[in-house]
Amino acid sequence: MQETPRRVLIVGGGPAGHRLAESLASRDGVPLAVTVLGEERHRPYDRVALSRRLDGPVDLALGDSALWDRVAYRGDRRVVAIDPDGRHVTLESGEVLAYDELVLATGSSPTVPAIPGAEAGRVYRTLEDVDGLVEEIAAFRERHGRPANVVVVGGGLLGLEAAGGAHRLGARAAVVHSGRWLMSAQLDQGAGESLGRIISSSGIALHLGNRPTRVVTSDSGRVLGVELTDGSAVHADIVVFSIGITPRDELARQAGLNLGARGGIAVDEGCGTSAPHVWAIGEVASIGGVCVGLVAPANAMAEVVADRICGGGAVFPGIDDATKLKLAGVEVASFGDALGRTAGALEVVYADPARGLYQKIVVSDDAKTLLGGMFVGDAAPYSALRPLLGRELPAEPGAYLSASGAEAPAGADLPDDAQLCSCNNVSVGAVRHAVTDGCTDLGELKSCTRAGTQCGSCVPLVKKLLDTEMAKAGLEVSKALCEHISLSRSELFESVRILGLRSAEEVLARFGQGLGCDVCKPVIASVLATQTGSYILDGGSGPLQDTNDRALANMQKDGTYSVVPRIPGGEITPEKLKVIAEVAQQFDLYTKITGGQRIDLFGARLEQLPEIWKILVEAGMESGHAYGKSLRTVKSCVGSTWCRYGVQDSVGMAVQLELRYRGLRSPHKFKLGVSGCARECAEARGKDIGVIATDAGWNLYVGGNGGYQPAHAQLLAQDLDDETLIRYIDRYIMYYIRTAERLQRTARWQEELPGGLEHVRDVVCNDSLGIADELEAAMALHVENYEDEWAATLADPERLRRFRSFVNAPDAADPGIVKVSERGQRRPATAEERAAGPVLLSGPSIPVRKA
Repeated sequence: MQETPRRVLIVGGGPAGHRLAESLASRDGVPLAVTVLGEERHRPYDRVALSRRLDGPVDLALGDSALWDRVAYRGDRRVVAIDPDGRHVTLESGEVLAYDELVLATGSSPTVPAIPGAEAGRVYRTLEDVDGLVEEIAAFRERHGRPANVVVVGGGLLGLEAAGGAHRLGARAAVVHSGRWLMSAQLDQGAGESLGRIISSSGIALHLGNRPTRVVTSDSGRVLGVELTDGSAVHADIVVFSIGITPRDELARQAGLNLGARGGIAVDEGCGTSAPHVWAIGEVASIGGVCVGLVAPANAMAEVVADRICGGGAVFPGIDDATKLKLAGVEVASFGDALGRTAGALEVVYADPARGLYQKIVVSDDAKTLLGGMFVGDAAPYSALRPLLGRELPAEPGAYLSASGAEAPAGADLPDDAQLCSCNNVSVGAVRHAVTDGCTDLGELKSCTRAGTQCGSCVPLVKKLLDTEMAKAGLEVSKALCEHISLSRSELFESVRILGLRSAEEVLARFGQGLGCDVCKPVIASVLATQTGSYILDGGSGPLQDTNDRALANMQKDGTYSVVPRIPGGEITPEKLKVIAEVAQQFDLYTKITGGQRIDLFGARLEQLPEIWKILVEAGMESGHAYGKSLRTVKSCVGSTWCRYGVQDSVGMAVQLELRYRGLRSPHKFKLGVSGCARECAEARGKDIGVIATDAGWNLYVGGNGGYQPAHAQLLAQDLDDETLIRYIDRYIMYYIRTAERLQRTARWQEELPGGLEHVRDVVCNDSLGIADELEAAMALHVENYEDEWAATLADPERLRRFRSFVNAPDAADPGIVKVSERGQRRPATAEERAAGPVLLSGPSIPVRKA
């Protein structure tokens, strides 16, 4: 006789409830009938990624939809009472459902302060909350003809995401936070101030050390502002509360279940409540007297309850509060004892709060055992260090800080029992074994191990382990861009070219899976820009770009931007030089002549960029493309025009080459140099493409790079006339753009090509592949279609709308940006100079101090 399935009822359709349903459905041999009751009409979705909804409609559904073929999901159902003795629950509709096992995964609700006018505010917790905020911001602009002033109360994770999203939507955003620095519950003062500096520099106003005392409204109920504890007031059209969460324990309270001292449903180490056959998981569960609102502990609780329901004896492993997020465009990560509370702990710190960079590793008193870490502005070490928590570091602690110029340890150095994915408790060994068992695709590997399927912070390390294990096994390592695009960059380039695709939507529809990611989307945008010659923010390409390309400027450490006019060949008229100087004075910008013979202007705020470029464009200058992966500069000496050793006009050739290749998108940035004689004053052999004059013409060198892996360029052809030189350079650059992989410099590309330099020579000089005409035609199309991006932006009101929030921002300088004089100019002040926070040395020094 077939055993009757046990009825498992899960109350709550959030991530914790979804994880439990998924775990129960995956267990064979135990007949279960699982039903999930969700208050929202949506199936469970990823609340961690909720802010992505601010940038447009996106499907945040968790897991594989096939789960709901095995598990019954009933949305828009609210449970109003539970009867532990009778083992049934009552819905708001009056329907009664019986259970054998009941799991309360009711989560929490956003806390709203008990102040006058609070009912006029919004909260930020669900899809409906986010969609409503997007609609209200858009409607306000439509109705009033100006951006809405959005005040977010709360400087924690969700509050900063809400403020950053409102800012991206064109609103004037401000954050009111009770702590003296942002994320004061998670970050120490140095990290919190660094985060605050970057966020305030991006245009989001901060009101720290303050609480709201009243939301001011008109007689009609319209929000007018927020009054604060220091007596000041902030103008507001929309107020969003994000000051914390309150466990939704009302059902347990009504049923007489034991509660935690601070609220929440009290549970034991097996996540059982005081009532038999009733369990609690996620944010509503109070374990050890604490409710935790993080993904990893909720997943761990779900696995424990799934095991217990199926007859096991699993216990809760403890709270892992590691987190890595991007808040308002700023990387923030922490893990372990990040605040250094362990007795005798040492903190190894690289800090420059004035520039928004903070990295800290906490180690034992002998500086050997890793206890925790905290990162703001650059979280690159997080994924490699997180698995080493509690272990002895194989090198000096300071060597693991990327800001100090070190490189994180390779995945191959990690022991099998190290935890790789904290969200899903996946070890390094589990990933290695999955690869050897046949999971040789990144998407497949994530699916079969669950590593990287939640917050995604461990995905780079998962990919590194995958490549390492495949190489060990003698298998071909996939060159797929990412899990969404199975083609390599070069394969994608060719496919887009052959099919004539013109938009990101077409590319993703033809070659993509899912919505894309931060790896493949900028590549798609770059490929389209190269082939279509169109404005890089049009045709749906805007959201694909990274921060620099979206702003048409290069973001600096302190959150401001650099302005870099193009100066072809380093040649500039006194009139243009005067305009640059006047702009620097007017906007109080730090000026520097670069190694590429240009003048960089540092310290411009986002809202100043259109005004600055309007002046420069009207003076006949254009974008120098210091942002993006494209041509940077063509360096030259003075050549035969002035130099007594010069044998060719190196300046004229450098100007011609820079104007020809300006704005050309490529797999990586590239640079050229032109020297007028063999004395090589332009250092042409240190460039991707180097040209050196001889008595008989030009010698062409290729594949030189500076940076971390310097390489001298190699001689490709010699004694060329002007026309042949340019034709060969056209072919070389276009062949590189077509066949190189993502972020591959010319030196590495040239080395890895079968045949190396000789192959390049055959293709470029001898047309061995018969594609010379194609390559030259592609370059001619770029030259013909080139348009300066800032000139195009300023000339088109629709394009300028992208920068409207910057243009309409207040003219007053950001009070968070403090500058001091140095060598006759102004630079950002250090933390000591601002006399704020603990004394931490700035720049390259790495102090070690007792916690």
